[in-house]
Amino acid sequence: MAISNETITGDTSKDEAYFELFTAPLIACARYKPKFGQGGTTGVDLEQFQRLYGEDSFYSWVGLDSPLMYAAHKAAGGMTSIYRQLGIGGERVFNKLLQDTLNLSPKQAAWTYTLPVSDKKDRTLYLDGRIEIEDIQDGVAKARVKGWIDEIAAQVLPSDEARSLIKGVVFEVRQGYKSKDSKRQNADISNASSAYVNLYIPALFLLSTQIDGDVALRYRQARWLLLTGSLGGSATTSSYVFCREVLGYDLAAFYLRNSARIKENLEQVLQTLLSA
Repeated sequence: MAISNETITGDTSKDEAYFELFTAPLIACARYKPKFGQGGTTGVDLEQFQRLYGEDSFYSWVGLDSPLMYAAHKAAGGMTSIYRQLGIGGERVFNKLLQDTLNLSPKQAAWTYTLPVSDKKDRTLYLDGRIEIEDIQDGVAKARVKGWIDEIAAQVLPSDEARSLIKGVVFEVRQGYKSKDSKRQNADISNASSAYVNLYIPALFLLSTQIDGDVALRYRQARWLLLTGSLGGSATTSSYVFCREVLGYDLAAFYLRNSARIKENLEQVLQTLLSA
């Protein structure tokens, strides 16, 4: 199901603010430089790379000190950075969208919790968004959100008693999820457990449809609500239908309206990353 230019409607007043939130992390990717095991935060430039590899006899013998090798490392690491920064940009837009559509404060739209990691120190963990029913002051919006939460609770929770205790939803926002990184999955499953202890349903909010089937199954088994970047479906399965029908803002239309500008920024980043 595609959205045509003719069908794009909705509030455009937030476009500039959301565009800046989304693209600022992406533009930062152009500054990426590989570290080559040297530590630090700035990375290694081409001249430093050629000195580092040129002074290594074996690497010099086989030609790994070539500028093309540097460009390959820069591109490979930069691609990973692009995916990561698209997720961060999407997270920032979504969090601001919760604030704007439901009139939530930044504190109300965020969720943190602490876990003990030693006898003397706790670790603070963050999720990317929160909706707590009682924080919504507008009666119409509150009823709409409450109806949606009741619907998803019926899907992910086994008993009426458990569903009756739920006070809201917390969100983890990602651009997609192709990796089978078990460390990340285990951390998210721990997040889900903490969310339920605090009477929230955990929701994975994907901007794309890219998620490995085995990973999706594991999250559902851990009682995550999974919203993907499908343009069709329902508010309980699609990130964009949820935004349109529950929050009252067409997020898909925002991305489509601003697609040309976003592509231009990405093209510039890619050109920089693919050069030595």
